[in-house]
Amino acid sequence: MNAENPSMEGDPLIKPSSTNHPLHFAVCEACRSVHDPEIPVNIFDLGLIYTVEIDEACNVNILMSLTAPGCPVAGEMPGWVEDAVMAVPGVQSATAQLVWEPQWGMDMMSDEARLELGFM
Repeated sequence: MNAENPSMEGDPLIKPSSTNHPLHFAVCEACRSVHDPEIPVNIFDLGLIYTVEIDEACNVNILMSLTAPGCPVAGEMPGWVEDAVMAVPGVQSATAQLVWEPQWGMDMMSDEARLELGFM
């Protein structure tokens, strides 16, 4: 239990997204257009997009991870995400930042991704 707030077990592992923003769905769809070259599933359904934060000025900040720190496209994938999100009408700026906590795991994949990869 959290001593300051006994009803809370602690901070969430993943920062919440701006799901009420009018651009949220379109930004998530743009993230779905980006694929890990080694896995035939988009990075959104893989669970690599942790947080989509959109402010009032339509600046987008994305916290994302990779399936492994040694991913050969680690230096490039955030740029791919930024480019995809910048193509969304109304977005003023896009930043994708790699984070390693929490560590990505297969349990973060959507049911569609699990099905496509033969895990269901």
